[in-house]
Amino acid sequence: MSPDWNYLLKVAQDEVQAIVAALPPELKKEAETLPVSYDPRRHHDLYHLDLDDTLGLFVGRSLLETDEGGGDVPPQIILFLANIWTFAESDEGVYRQEVRTTFLHELGHFLGLEEIDLEERGL
Repeated sequence: MSPDWNYLLKVAQDEVQAIVAALPPELKKEAETLPVSYDPRRHHDLYHLDLDDTLGLFVGRSLLETDEGGGDVPPQIILFLANIWTFAESDEGVYRQEVRTTFLHELGHFLGLEEIDLEERGL
């Protein structure tokens, strides 16, 4: 059974805030400007993408991209909280850790890291 949406949201927001607060100053400054959206699952605007079990998504231009990359979407992170809860098998401790891992993974994309770079960092 899934907990109340407000509870999942509060826990996720607390975890993201704690991560941002603990970042080194130069990364913290960048992370504080990046909007984070919290959705249960993919938004209807993303149905064309295969995101049924996706935990998070970075959209927009990374810090390393020029004006040609990233399209017209402003940079942002989307965390799919119901998907993370399902992935965590309804374990709050695992949920908290996966919110942290997913946020850091997507933040890495914002900073310009590729999948291989993130894998090497355990993200």
